[in-house]
Order: sequence, then C-alpha cells, then structure tokens
Amino acid sequence: MNHDSYSDGYILGILQETRTIAMVGASPKWNRPSFFVMKYLQDKGYRVIPVNPGQAGQEILGERVYAELAEVPGPFELVDVFRNSEAAAAVADQAIALRADKGIRTLWMQLGVRNDPAAERAEAAGLQVVMNRCPKIEFGRLHSELSWAGFDSKVITAKRRRLRVA
Repeated sequence: MNHDSYSDGYILGILQETRTIAMVGASPKWNRPSFFVMKYLQDKGYRVIPVNPGQAGQEILGERVYAELAEVPGPFELVDVFRNSEAAAAVADQAIALRADKGIRTLWMQLGVRNDPAAERAEAAGLQVVMNRCPKIEFGRLHSELSWAGFDSKVITAKRRRLRVA
C-alpha cells in the first residue's frame, strides 16, 4: 500500500463499511480537534467511542470514555488514532491483538500521525491502514460538503472578476 496517496475508492470504502469508531485520544474539551471530529462523525451517523485513560469513566458527547481499547464493550470496525506518531505504535499493536475479538478492520492515524512500521504490522495482520488523514475531512471531501462552504465551487476565489464590457 502506498501511504503517500490513497485512492478515493479506498477511503470511501472504509467510511461506508464503518459504523462504530473507537477514538483513541478523544478529548472532552470543546476546542480540541478530537472533540470536533467526534461530534462531526456522530452527526453523520457513526457511533464514536472515546478512549482516553485520563477521562475513563466520564462521558464525552454522550458516550462513556474507556481507558483502553480492550475495555470497549462490543465490536467496532475502526480505530482512529488522535495520538502522536510514536504512540501510534502501541495503539496499532492493541488493534492487532483485538482484531478478531472486536471486529476491527481499519487502523486510521490522524493528520500529522504516521508510523510506517506500525502500519506494516497492521497490514500484515489483515487491517486496512490510513495515515496522516482525517476521517472528518475525507468524509466531507468525498461527499462534496466542502463545496457547501464555497470551496472548489468557483464561488469563492482569490481571482479578480473580469468586468464585462457591453
């Protein structure tokens, strides 16, 4: 797998096959990216289960927080890593170990998070891997939501308008 470039079909397939996401590094702070991504994904119909040892037993956006992936009850298809690249290795190893028991199919590392050895281990174990991407951004891009805000729609532009002279 070329982790420098993913096809739209690969990303869309993952997003369409996923219903439940375990978000490692979820934050209860409204101004943190993980909070915003979690809320967005919930609004799109995904169940997002927060995993954060410092918040275990609390709630974030109506979901109970767990200390680690092994504590999350029931299945989840995707592990979203909101931790640094070094910490992603341990999360990948947990996802690999829990793959069959939890039904994990995908290891997704957020923007700025890349760990090639962890990705190789995960792929060797049969997991799909995405690195340095955000599921919120990818969902919006692949469902044309960015154009709702005027992006790539020819409505908002830095180019000067040509004046028509009649």
